[in-house]
Amino acid sequence: MSKHAVLLGDDACEFLDVADEKTERVCKEKLGYLAESPYPGRGRGDKEKRPIDGRRDRYRIHTSRTYTAIYTVLEDENEVRVLEIVPIDDAHKRYGF
Repeated sequence: MSKHAVLLGDDACEFLDVADEKTERVCKEKLGYLAESPYPGRGRGDKEKRPIDGRRDRYRIHTSRTYTAIYTVLEDENEVRVLEIVPIDDAHKRYGF
């Protein structure tokens, strides 16, 4: 299995820029799991495919007890694009919990 490049979108970068040191470290560690296996049921991390904002090609990974990263996988390019990192409660609202 080939590794995926994990790319951060502007919103995800902005979140990490203002996050405290521990939050940034934990989030980066969990996002690193996506390089080996971005799909639910494989590899490390609490991942799910969810219809987020009406898009069916979205996934989420809990990066801590407080935050969730929303991402998409571009298999043809071996890329995982992390679109944003949001509070878990906000993520739940967006995918219907």
